[in-house]
Amino acid sequence: MVVRVDSLGSSAGWLRDTQFDRFFIFGIAAFAIATGLIVVAQPALFIPILVADLWLLGYHHVVSTFTRLCFDAQSFRQNRFLLTGLPLIVFLSVAALTYGVGAWTITTVYLYWQWFHYTRQSWGIAQAYRRKARTVVVDGRWAPQIVFYLPPLWGILYRSHQAPATFLGIELRTIPVSGLLVDIVGIAALAAMVWWVLSHISAWRNRELPVAYTMYQVSHFAVFLVGYVFIRNIDVGWLVVNIWHNAQYIAFVWLYNNNRYSSGIDPGARFLSTLSQKRNVWLYLGLCLGISTVSYAAVDSLVTAIVAPVIVFQATNFHHYIVDGLIWKRRRSAASQNLRIAS
Repeated sequence: MVVRVDSLGSSAGWLRDTQFDRFFIFGIAAFAIATGLIVVAQPALFIPILVADLWLLGYHHVVSTFTRLCFDAQSFRQNRFLLTGLPLIVFLSVAALTYGVGAWTITTVYLYWQWFHYTRQSWGIAQAYRRKARTVVVDGRWAPQIVFYLPPLWGILYRSHQAPATFLGIELRTIPVSGLLVDIVGIAALAAMVWWVLSHISAWRNRELPVAYTMYQVSHFAVFLVGYVFIRNIDVGWLVVNIWHNAQYIAFVWLYNNNRYSSGIDPGARFLSTLSQKRNVWLYLGLCLGISTVSYAAVDSLVTAIVAPVIVFQATNFHHYIVDGLIWKRRRSAASQNLRIAS
């Protein structure tokens, strides 16, 4: 059935406008999938593309989080512990697991945590689109979530069943999963997506289709199925979802900051509000990229000379996952306001 909801958005439900949202939804997803398929065809390209992904998107997307943590005085005061105490706790925990048990523990934690993090980010963005829409196709309270989460669940169960010996060159141990369970969840995911397609066709015929929300869900299904199911190699499949996730996050945080300071320069946050103006988008992106390049180069040359690189970089990832989960939930009403969606 179709349920009407209040919205601050247009009838299409764009987060910003047609140009931005089409790039955000389909441009990023298409680029990520195409990159993965290129690597499948030419495996020798994996390392150079991985390096480009980490440098241009991965490190950059971590720095994007810090634009919400410490690029203005008020945010720095609110997030002092997240910037000082938490990194030390995470680093020591990762080091203890690596040296006390083995590097495989960090790789294993990363496999499942990044899957959860990527899925939750996608769900959060989908909900932003849902709240922008004037009509949303639903059937009960849990049906939309079940349809949304089944493809990613199928993917991670399939990876677990594959039980690859390594992930990104480091020993990996997966949770034992039977092929029967993978098949059952896969059939359920396919059936759910068929139901989803039929329900959205019905909404389209009734001229009640939430366009942007529907488009985003299509991209979500495509990326997770290609990255976790259709591409057999775990590293190449991960690369698809990682590129999508990183680029998506950079664009989404920029949109948040741009909307936050849409009225102009804020005297209380002059630095961030200046960077967040539309005319300064390339300055914003360039500065984040510059900070990430200098920071990670310094870490690589100094810190990793003392401890294993896997500890440093995975501690950074895990810190980002924790912080990202906290700041978007803690400021949900502020996020809704700055994204111009109904809370």
